[in-house]
Amino acid sequence: MFASLSDRLTDTFRNLKRKGTLNESDVNATIRDIRMALLDADVALPVVKQFTGRIRERALGAEVSRALNPAQQVVKIVNEELVDILGGQTRRLAFAKTAPTVIMLAGLQGSGKTTLAGKLGHWLKQDGHTPLLVAADLQRPNAVNQLQIVGERAGVPVFAPERGNVHGHDAALESGEGTRSFGDPVDVAVDGVAEARGKGHDVVIIDTAGRLAVDVELMRQAHDIRVETQAHEVLFVMDAMIGQAAVETAKAFADGVGITGSVLTKLDGDARGGAALSVATVTGQPILFASTGENLRDFETFHPDRMASRILDMGDVLTLIEQAEKAFDQAQARKMAEKFMGEEDFTFDDFLEQMAAIKKMGNLKQMLGMMPGMQQMRAQLEALDEKEFDRVEAMVRSMTPFERNHPKVINGSRRARIAKGSGVSVSEVNQLLERFGQAQKMMRQMRRGGGGMPGMPGMPGMPGMPGGGGGAGGRAKGKGKQQRKKSRSGNPAKRAAEEKAARDKAEASRGNAAASAFGLGGDAGGEAEQDLSDLSLPKGFEKYLGGR
Repeated sequence: MFASLSDRLTDTFRNLKRKGTLNESDVNATIRDIRMALLDADVALPVVKQFTGRIRERALGAEVSRALNPAQQVVKIVNEELVDILGGQTRRLAFAKTAPTVIMLAGLQGSGKTTLAGKLGHWLKQDGHTPLLVAADLQRPNAVNQLQIVGERAGVPVFAPERGNVHGHDAALESGEGTRSFGDPVDVAVDGVAEARGKGHDVVIIDTAGRLAVDVELMRQAHDIRVETQAHEVLFVMDAMIGQAAVETAKAFADGVGITGSVLTKLDGDARGGAALSVATVTGQPILFASTGENLRDFETFHPDRMASRILDMGDVLTLIEQAEKAFDQAQARKMAEKFMGEEDFTFDDFLEQMAAIKKMGNLKQMLGMMPGMQQMRAQLEALDEKEFDRVEAMVRSMTPFERNHPKVINGSRRARIAKGSGVSVSEVNQLLERFGQAQKMMRQMRRGGGGMPGMPGMPGMPGMPGGGGGAGGRAKGKGKQQRKKSRSGNPAKRAAEEKAARDKAEASRGNAAASAFGLGGDAGGEAEQDLSDLSLPKGFEKYLGGR
């Protein structure tokens, strides 16, 4: 969504960081580049003026002039101001003290309200709530039927006493009594709340009708539903790909109906994304959620600080961690760590379990895109073929249970059978087995305390690098010379203490390797906890450290 904006801002800051000191001309040039990037991204002009004005004021003040690194201070200011125009703090749903909480979805036709109703219902159900979807869009052809299908997929019940428009013509063109022939949406919404109260549902999600454009009838109907149901949340569902038109529509709904927040849909598209950067400032209401794909799980809470980090190519590690926590089963991870500590080899069955957990996390390209600096590798990310995972899984599932646990027995005839069973070539099976052998070797090295990962250049302490143990780089300074071993004490008691300390250190190293490999924290292999007080961590990261 923000690819073009992110690229331009990244280039601007790259040029800025080459300067040791900044003068007023440098600041003005940077702000001009930022202004052009925002306008090209279709951000509303008043928002652009407010944004660049705040940056100019702070960049020309003492905040930057007294900084040890002025360029980095400007980047910090831009990040903070970007968070501010995106809404500042993360805003959660406001649940009613007495159930049910009524959530009304409003917006234009085609913005994705019906699909979003199912996603929101699924998200609430996963969080322990018992939502009910109410089909109050009786005008769009087959809208009621669509909501029933979406609700079934989400595992959320749907209240639909009226069939709505099933004749195929556009009911939005009808007026007066013609519209009422499909049923009264206000009555359906009110009855839906009563149904939820009677059957113990704690959340009601009302899917309302939209139009191709804002009109008096749409606003009157939306206003009546809000008043009659006493909705606690009125969420404006906005198609993030529309641009300036979406911002104008959001302002109309904020004035005519009174929204409490917005939801961005189609954030996985390739539009410029200016609407997303404008809506919170223009309406004065925060963005609560974002829809990032077509699947039910492609739905997340909107965090202004994390979105700003994504735009500035700083990554979004916290969201990545949250997705991993949901996908990886802790009992399974502990079992894997115990196997690792017991010096058992990583098998293809283990590989299938790990692959299933990764698939639960969602779109692989989106996950990789959350890593810091990955926007600069967008071409490689786009070239990534996720179907390769399916081909690998097909090869593994074409193996017998014995072969999965003993890959060394897979000879030529077995490889040919696996290739035929999975619809791939024998060379692809050979490549898989070769890569798997390297993975097993890496796991063994980690078990011994992280002696280095094969084929991982550019990391100190690994084969092939200066100072790396066991590789060619470790002997670069003196070919053929063996490094001297540390002398041992001649005192038997002292030597025994040294050997015990070495064993304890190796055991602790193995435990830490298992913990980091399987996401179990610092105490998987022993009782000692790591001291994390000196680490420079992202804002908000401390909650994942158990209060340490």
